[in-house]
Amino acid sequence: MKRLFGAMVALVSATALVTTPAVAYAAQGCAAVNRPTVPGADVVSVTAVEKPGGSVEYPPEFQLPPVTNVPPYCDVTVVLTHPGVGDKVAVKVWLPISGWNGRFQGVGGGGYSMAVWDAGLAEQIKLGYAAATTDGGVDTNTGSPAKWALDADGDVNTELLKNFASRSLHDMAVAGKAVTTQHYGRAANYSYWNGCSTGGRQGLMNAQRYPDDYDGINAAAPAINWDRFLVADLWPQVVQTSERNRMSLCEQDAFEKAALDACDTIDGVADRVVNDPRKCHYNPYDLVGTKIVCAGQEVVISRADAEVIREIWDGPHGWYGFNRGMDIGWLAGDPPFEISATWVQYFIKQNPAYDIAKMTYADYYRVFAESRARYNSVIGTDDPDLTAFRRSGGKMITWHGTDDVLIQYQGTVDYRERVGRRMGDVNDFYRVFLAPGADHCGGGLGASPVDPMAALVDWVEKGKAPETLPARTADGTATRDLCLYPLVPKYKGGDPNSAASFTCRRA
Repeated sequence: MKRLFGAMVALVSATALVTTPAVAYAAQGCAAVNRPTVPGADVVSVTAVEKPGGSVEYPPEFQLPPVTNVPPYCDVTVVLTHPGVGDKVAVKVWLPISGWNGRFQGVGGGGYSMAVWDAGLAEQIKLGYAAATTDGGVDTNTGSPAKWALDADGDVNTELLKNFASRSLHDMAVAGKAVTTQHYGRAANYSYWNGCSTGGRQGLMNAQRYPDDYDGINAAAPAINWDRFLVADLWPQVVQTSERNRMSLCEQDAFEKAALDACDTIDGVADRVVNDPRKCHYNPYDLVGTKIVCAGQEVVISRADAEVIREIWDGPHGWYGFNRGMDIGWLAGDPPFEISATWVQYFIKQNPAYDIAKMTYADYYRVFAESRARYNSVIGTDDPDLTAFRRSGGKMITWHGTDDVLIQYQGTVDYRERVGRRMGDVNDFYRVFLAPGADHCGGGLGASPVDPMAALVDWVEKGKAPETLPARTADGTATRDLCLYPLVPKYKGGDPNSAASFTCRRA
């Protein structure tokens, strides 16, 4: 879990490396910030404090170094509530005292947290943005909604779920822009959204329901299809339980290695990355009888082991499977993936004590159907009608790693296809890029985008639509250019660690 959110935050923090000359503004000072008007909400209070900058820490669970050399800024907190709801929502806005680049940025969250808070804002004001985020009135615990999901009667707190899913996103944009305008004496020239995972889902929700809030949206590895993929992430657990065969990570790794050995060079390059996972058809039964050593003990791979892996790779009916060769340890290990487990416990069963480890196939499919029926319209975030966003002049970039075991990239591809079927050629405002071998929000063996926000800013402000996204591997040894969907990378010869050795072609 720590590794997951560290990657998510690092991705968002590393983007937007675009600099422009600072604009002139009439400095109002922190003390002059008044209560903004937020339609549908009552603003309870506004506090503003000038901060000296310096070093800003991430929460310990993110396992990231502090953000250093943060410039002085005005720290504004707007507290609001929705009449009849009884919630208490905080919107935080950080405003550089000097060097504002004339842009506003909404910063997304991860897991069950709508925000990454101070360190995420610090990264963006270093780049000159006025930056905002919100807690949505829910707890900032990324892995569990235990403190807010159920009300005193044990029922789902539908109002707080609405905040988390959509409502608080618009409140944040309205309040954040108003505070920015008031502080600098004029409105931002452009407004951007920046997020991955939950932050990516939030970006798509902005485009779908609040199409005028942002000029540009960077929505990476978006957690859309929330009602389905979270349940699907429990599939590896259900298979092992139902087949009475709980495999060690060592055994899982043996199948992963065997699949990569078989499929690595399909694309002509031995780099442990499969450029097009659809072309990998490794048969797990080929490993039956193989002897491996796990924790000092010799283990013989059985047919039952191969059957478990085959079922996991195939995935549940009604959703996507898992690429052969990807690391399924986050989902197949013990304990179950917390975000998925707590979704079922709190929002489906409404019973925090429900034992995920005992779910059978029948239990699983009942939960899958109920989750979709009850929550797709609330948090599915998969409406393909982006007409209003296109009409507003908005631009959106999504990239997704093909080895993302938590949010299957096929869901993003399916969404892009459905948008295309509804709206025709959408590359004029919405572009999707797949990152072969990249993990969730970055990492993995494949290359991840270096600076997708730079491409987004160029598209919004200069009309330069990106044909590729420059990317590099986490260890810095290889570069790639991510291809505009539906194109895939093709090796044409030369140094396999150089982007220049690849071209983008139709699959």
